[in-house]
Amino acid sequence: MIRALILTLALLIAGPVFAVQPDEILEDPVLEERARDLSANIRCLVCRNESIDESNAELARDLRVLVRERLVAGDSDQDVIDYLVDRYGEFVLLTPQKTGSNFVLWYAGPAVFLLALAVAIGYLRGRQNAKEAAVSELSEAEEDRLKALLKD
Repeated sequence: MIRALILTLALLIAGPVFAVQPDEILEDPVLEERARDLSANIRCLVCRNESIDESNAELARDLRVLVRERLVAGDSDQDVIDYLVDRYGEFVLLTPQKTGSNFVLWYAGPAVFLLALAVAIGYLRGRQNAKEAAVSELSEAEEDRLKALLKD
């Protein structure tokens, strides 16, 4: 029981577990750091919501190797991302870009929320104004009659 608790605590403290194999790691620490940063933002096409850095799938391994090969060849980070997007589509990115048709997806939710908020505020203000107008529409004779009826 205590061993399981200690093991669980150690795993939580250790952080995410990476699936990168020792034979994939580059000798240049700067390139390896760039590869890790890129791999953390590239989706495993088999596991769906897991990065290739965390996935043990064979395709994820192939993508990790491909990223490292492109970096060793001298590609910039954006060149590697562009290459993968051209080859696999934008789905390969864990965080889709905020351009093109994705612009609508990124900003439609907040825009609809603001529109609904404006409609709700307009409705409530209109209701308040209608109440005030209804109360002030009585003539002096009608108000006297209303008071008399309410006294009875």
